Amino acid sequence: MLGWALTFLVIALIAAALGFGVVAGTAASIAKILFVVFLVLFIISLVMGRRGPIA
Repeated sequence: MLGWALTFLVIALIAAALGFGVVAGTAASIAKILFVVFLVLFIISLVMGRRGPIA
């Protein structure tokens, strides 16, 4: 998930450098969404991983 976010971030940076504003904005938005989803899943996995064994 984080890899996809970084990929879209790179695409956004390249598109912005070449002057493709709409593509850059869309790719940056997708990167933000994927990064937030990654953070939520990461926090959930940390919380679930700290539970003790089920008896």
